[in-house]
Amino acid sequence: MLSRVDDGPAIVACSTCRRPGGDDGTGVRDGARLIAALERVRASDPAYAGLAIQAMPCLFACGEACTIHLRAPDRIGYVLGRFEPDEASARAILDYALHYAASDDGRVPFALWPQGVKGHFIVRTPPPGFIAS
Repeated sequence: MLSRVDDGPAIVACSTCRRPGGDDGTGVRDGARLIAALERVRASDPAYAGLAIQAMPCLFACGEACTIHLRAPDRIGYVLGRFEPDEASARAILDYALHYAASDDGRVPFALWPQGVKGHFIVRTPPPGFIAS
């Protein structure tokens, strides 16, 4: 089943991701912990207000948990993973997402990438009706 959401800049985070050895004994999955960290960090800084955080069960990137999909209209999308479900990762994701949302096509110059997202990119996806050249 699909649920309609706002189509603005969004971080779609897997709510069911579970990293090997990531069980903290509470029964809360790593993906849910990353989403909670993203929400806490977003709430701490008004600069992040224009970025939606959307939870989705299973992005089918289980070997790359914790996984997010960064998307916005008419922009290349990115799937990133292998994050710790903590506020440092959340801040790096949100900082990158700010540059992404401000870009014309989703491409962010490498010099602007926060250290915390480097090495976490899994795939980029073209927006409907486009390919990257």
